[in-house]
Amino acid sequence: MKNTFLTIDQIAKAAPAAVSTTSAANVSGKYVHVPTIDLIEDMAKLGWGVTDAKQVRSKKEGTADHKKHLITFRNDNVVIASEDGEVVYPQILLSNSHDGLSSFQFRAGLFRLVCTNGLVIATKEFGAMSIRHKGYSFDALKQTVMGLVEELPVTIETLNKFREVTLTEEQKAEFALAALGIRFGENGAEVTPEEILKPTRKEDEGDDLWVVFNIIQEKMSRGGFKYKASTGRNKTARSIKNFNRDIELNEKLYQLAESYI
Repeated sequence: MKNTFLTIDQIAKAAPAAVSTTSAANVSGKYVHVPTIDLIEDMAKLGWGVTDAKQVRSKKEGTADHKKHLITFRNDNVVIASEDGEVVYPQILLSNSHDGLSSFQFRAGLFRLVCTNGLVIATKEFGAMSIRHKGYSFDALKQTVMGLVEELPVTIETLNKFREVTLTEEQKAEFALAALGIRFGENGAEVTPEEILKPTRKEDEGDDLWVVFNIIQEKMSRGGFKYKASTGRNKTARSIKNFNRDIELNEKLYQLAESYI
């Protein structure tokens, strides 16, 4: 199955800053403006198309073209297929802004085709790689992308280790409660582990770490489950819309999962 890539018009609608050719007026004189659209075009030359685009909301009028944004790339020729038929696409996540507040940040991610859900990898091998707004070049981008791709065997090895670890009921409950703490803070949500561990599809039935991690990650990111807040009110968890918070949550959940290997 081939990926569906966004057009420039679709990217512009979802994240105006991604196609902006101007930087904020208050940036330093040392700041070299490199439009994200240039990186998008260069990524295409390397075989990576855009599958998603987001940006933070603008609180001040006239700043939409400079706000922090997130672009997700996938490559049809870079895919992981497990023996049980599950298809996972490695992703490259690029965050950037045109207000001088952040550099180009690259992160590795995974996309599970079975549930159309994205994960962010956070390991020692996959720390965020950055290119500063000084002297950007296609060669620097190519080197960064190649560095991420070269670590894919490490990713596959980790996924296999996840699948080889069988969790006890006690460990699964412990994982679920720790994940709740990451999302809501200590004592921020009261809900039974069984509610969090309930699979939403047949493919996610099982006790291995990969399955349990994906069930919990999807619940924490997408919400949809009932819980009692610290105020005593009954609520339904919402999907996380802020991509900065979603990335932070995903990285911490991935690190939590690794602790069970």
